[in-house]
Amino acid sequence: MTPLLNLARGVDRLNAWVGKSVIWLILIAVLISAGNAIVRKVFNYSSNALLELQWYLFSAVFLLGAAYTLQRNEHVRIDVIAGKFSKRTQTWIDVFGTVFFLLPVTIMVLWLSWPVFTQSFHSQDYSNSAGGLILWPARLLVPVGFLLLTLQGFSELIKRLAFLAGAGPDPTDRHGEKSAEEELAEAIRRAEELKQQEPRS
Repeated sequence: MTPLLNLARGVDRLNAWVGKSVIWLILIAVLISAGNAIVRKVFNYSSNALLELQWYLFSAVFLLGAAYTLQRNEHVRIDVIAGKFSKRTQTWIDVFGTVFFLLPVTIMVLWLSWPVFTQSFHSQDYSNSAGGLILWPARLLVPVGFLLLTLQGFSELIKRLAFLAGAGPDPTDRHGEKSAEEELAEAIRRAEELKQQEPRS
């Protein structure tokens, strides 16, 4: 099990790096959107290329960050029933879902999206919009994103099987890390404390 766990840790490191990197694309997309809006209002000029670039960046965040989201167990899930089961039963449910739902879908999308990318790359097709961008970089995001998601699916499967075999820790235990909800609540609490400390006029 040790080599498989080492492989899982390598996949986790890769997707953590990718996920934390693509976060910056959100800032870039916001700046482009704001700049495009200002130019349109002030100079009465707009660029389809800049609009499409925002879509590309959003797609990159969504597709390339999906594996990191899975790693952090932040995907939307309905735990009304599963949350009442023991940790081992919940882990078996995750194993079942990964093997019969997640991995088949990600592998199928990866398989089907690669020819779409290669055809777009060889034909060098552009957007139908005037001044639009070339399409193959956007089409490449789909197989790359689903490849990362497939790798992370295998990583999560390995970690859960190791936990069930008693050879690894609970993969859902964050080891002191805060959830997104906890981080948001803490940020709101800090903002309220700062507001209370401000001198009132």
